[in-house]
Amino acid sequence: MDVVAVATDDERIARAAERAGAEAIVTGEAATGTDRVAQAARRLRPAPDLVVNLQGDEPLIEPEAIEALAAAMVPGVVMGTLARPLAEGELARPQVVKVVTDARGDALYFSRAPIPHRRAGGESPLARAHVGMYAFTAAFLQEFASLPPGRLEVEESLEQLRALEHGHRIRVADTRYAGFGIDTPEDLERARAILAARRNEG
Repeated sequence: MDVVAVATDDERIARAAERAGAEAIVTGEAATGTDRVAQAARRLRPAPDLVVNLQGDEPLIEPEAIEALAAAMVPGVVMGTLARPLAEGELARPQVVKVVTDARGDALYFSRAPIPHRRAGGESPLARAHVGMYAFTAAFLQEFASLPPGRLEVEESLEQLRALEHGHRIRVADTRYAGFGIDTPEDLERARAILAARRNEG
């Protein structure tokens, strides 16, 4: 059985989620969004086998992206995420996290810096943007939340680096979903404009 729940430490968000028909789980303090989801997952009944963490700053996510992430969680994969092609001008933007992968499709590194650097000049066709959504096996989610923050995680302010620093693999699935995280007032206005355009089309 699939369950959609909103994990938050804010009663206002919980009430809004319940009005929208979602289950709301009010958590305690959490250092990261994934830590908060781990708290919530422990309270879900029935206990989940797979947990997909869709962060609140990705409100324009499309069902196809969620399906691609879930499909990547094959046996032996304990954590997964998504990547998409970079749009023009995004490589240099620190708000757009970049990811590079190995031949199996597992993440080598995530960074706010332009990676990979192309020595010959210009943008590398291997550069991709990370989409801030994760899937975990329920067991690994709790293990991840118990790990101490890594040095690179702190340097880049990217919690997924915690898994890599502790020797765990993250499978990266491709998506064409071209949404974006809302990190600045400009991002918020852009999202509002997109939603308004969709309503007008409907």
